[in-house]
Amino acid sequence: MKTALLVIDVQKAFSYRDATGGVRSCPQAEQNIGALLTAFRAQGGHVIHIHHHSTETDSAFRADHPGCAPQAFAAPIEGEAVVTKHVNSAFIGTTLETDLHAAEITRLVICGATANHCVETTTRMAGNLGFEVLYASDAVWAYEATGPDGVVHSAEQVHSMSLCNLDGEFAKVVKTQAIIERV
Repeated sequence: MKTALLVIDVQKAFSYRDATGGVRSCPQAEQNIGALLTAFRAQGGHVIHIHHHSTETDSAFRADHPGCAPQAFAAPIEGEAVVTKHVNSAFIGTTLETDLHAAEITRLVICGATANHCVETTTRMAGNLGFEVLYASDAVWAYEATGPDGVVHSAEQVHSMSLCNLDGEFAKVVKTQAIIERV
């Protein structure tokens, strides 16, 4: 079974958010993303970086803003594909699905930011498109959020709910070490 690692939106805009006090889950996510990258690269595995380029005027993810650049530890190296998206899903408006099928990839390992936005949306679509998905539960993170009812949800609650939304329905949710041992 051919497997690809999708590293979603590990861009500087998130490190800027963290630096200004963004309350987030999973402080070990970057370390685990790095471990996945190291493992896939050591095996000559297929690595695809997904980068968000926002079309919103004030977004830190605009292509002309420094926040759009990848975080150094997750920067693509020579030979690794980069897919640029403009919406939450890496499959909408890109060639990702076609590229995966052309490479005969049937299993995806998914990690990145944020758990309840682009990572979850891409994971749902990957599952619906028939890919086997391993979702690295400790190689993603979420931020606290306030619902439309005014209820504040902690970053850990948002992260946990995202995992619940995906596991067994769209993906198998597992920890990084188990993924490294499996692939």
